[in-house]
Amino acid sequence: MKTKSYLFTAAQKQMATLCLLLLSGTEAHSANEMSQTKENRVAAIESVQNEEADFKQIQDKFFDFLFRANPDWGTVLGFHQYDAMAAEHSAADIAAEIAELKAFKTKFESLKSESLSEQSRIDLQLIKSHINSDLLDLEERKSWQKNPDMYSSGASSMIYDLMTRDFAPLSERLKSVIAREKKIGTILKNGKTNLKNPPRIFTEVAIEQIPGIIDFFENSVNEKFKSVGDKELQSEFQASNKEVIEQLKDYQKFLKEILLPESNGNFALGEDIYRKKLLFDEMEEASIDELLKRGEKELKRLQEEFVSTAKEIDPGKSAMDVFTSISSDHCKPDKLVSSVSAVLKQLKDFCRDHEIITIPSQDNLKVAETPPFMRALTFAAMDGPGPFEEKAKEAYYYVTLPEADWKPERIEEHMRAFCTYDVLNTSVHEAFPGHYVQGLWNRKAPSKAAKILGCNSNVEGWAHYCEQMMLEEGLENGDKKLKMTMLHDALLRCCRYIVGIRMHTRGMTLPEGISFFEKEGYQEKSNAEREAKRGTMDPTYLVYTLGKLQLIALRDDYKKAKGKDFSLKDFHDRVMSTGTPPIKIIREILLSSKNDSKIKGISK
Repeated sequence: MKTKSYLFTAAQKQMATLCLLLLSGTEAHSANEMSQTKENRVAAIESVQNEEADFKQIQDKFFDFLFRANPDWGTVLGFHQYDAMAAEHSAADIAAEIAELKAFKTKFESLKSESLSEQSRIDLQLIKSHINSDLLDLEERKSWQKNPDMYSSGASSMIYDLMTRDFAPLSERLKSVIAREKKIGTILKNGKTNLKNPPRIFTEVAIEQIPGIIDFFENSVNEKFKSVGDKELQSEFQASNKEVIEQLKDYQKFLKEILLPESNGNFALGEDIYRKKLLFDEMEEASIDELLKRGEKELKRLQEEFVSTAKEIDPGKSAMDVFTSISSDHCKPDKLVSSVSAVLKQLKDFCRDHEIITIPSQDNLKVAETPPFMRALTFAAMDGPGPFEEKAKEAYYYVTLPEADWKPERIEEHMRAFCTYDVLNTSVHEAFPGHYVQGLWNRKAPSKAAKILGCNSNVEGWAHYCEQMMLEEGLENGDKKLKMTMLHDALLRCCRYIVGIRMHTRGMTLPEGISFFEKEGYQEKSNAEREAKRGTMDPTYLVYTLGKLQLIALRDDYKKAKGKDFSLKDFHDRVMSTGTPPIKIIREILLSSKNDSKIKGISK
């Protein structure tokens, strides 16, 4: 049920005022004066209308450009006119993309934002920030010169995006797969040309990922499309798929024999680029020193609570011994998917019974094994349908199983991260009321830009915030073992926060990062290694803790503003109704007096 709003946007108010003035001419004016005044006021109204129309037109052209430059992103969002396209990443293509981004930046900056509606002004902010972020990556960070995994994992993910959801008949999707597969040789060739002295860890990650990618094309892709009966299409597919496998094996050889010995680059971004990235991606303006101070304060709080909770469980044991006992209670690897599936109804019911948040009506969530191209750096993930996907609305909750060639000790370390209580806490993060629920709300976001352009400190911050919030609201009656598990996961995210900043701005080495996760976050060595490696490539994975702290602060301020009228469900629904912009924007929306009763409705 939609809530009726009697609020006017800035542009609507402006137009309404002009209309009233147009009707309020007095008899004292001469007919000529009246005519001239009316013409001026009509022209002003038309100017406001034209500015809004200009913005919408430029915006649509901008998104079309973005999806032509990144067709797999268009596919994921549900824009299937881009399904047969693939970004080739040649130096000429990248130069053209930079030029086009700068041209659009000029166009958007020329708009008179004061003449736009409130939502369009927000959208304009989001678009400008996205352009600045893209330019930062292409011109200063230069991932296309430093990240070899971008080419090989990108090749597999763009095919996987066509396989995972039944948005069109299998034969139609196979045509798009073939079209994209025929581009992979060029993509990998361009990668070989583009890559210049990447950091060694980047090349090592690419080498670690590529066997799973080759296996993906040898087995998963073949298996998916074997039922297509068109012989000519099958023949074309078998040829293109076989060629891709050979091209990937050649790229694997290139990585090992040529690129790895030449991989001596520095993964650290440096303070200037790091701060720009935070500003453009998260609208975070604090200094590095201030950010570190926040993270270190939160780490100390979590460590003290972790130790005190352990003493409540067993005063005679150390915190790590208590947690080891908790984490030793886990299922066997082949039961992981079913174990995760089993807790989802419990969490969904808890959200409804305790009035945590409105859950839009969907029954499309499936638990599945993490795809090969994501396994090296991913523990668990949510892959929801794009906000513009109208046919195939399945959402996938991925969990990473141990690899077949792992030693028993490593398998045990990995599975302890999926202990009984962690399966519950991780499912809060990924599903209810975390990423999955936010994805359902995002389909109802207030504008095209709001649905497309999200902010990681919102998305990951929300999911991480939910872990602490659900325990506070009585999940499992505040079970101390669940609390300790939640704190252990929070320590991991807080270590990401600090390690990411220190590795990229304060000279922390990869081994020092691994040690920090082990000692300060109580992490198993194998998980500490994966987390620190991820930090070299995902420098701002501080977004989990950053966003959680921002949301808690916003909730506290909103609660003060509402007083006795505060409702946790109302707060969460209002946050979700905005899309996934930086929390700074949500703060302005929720705490502005003119928006006090404004919320977009959502069907239950």
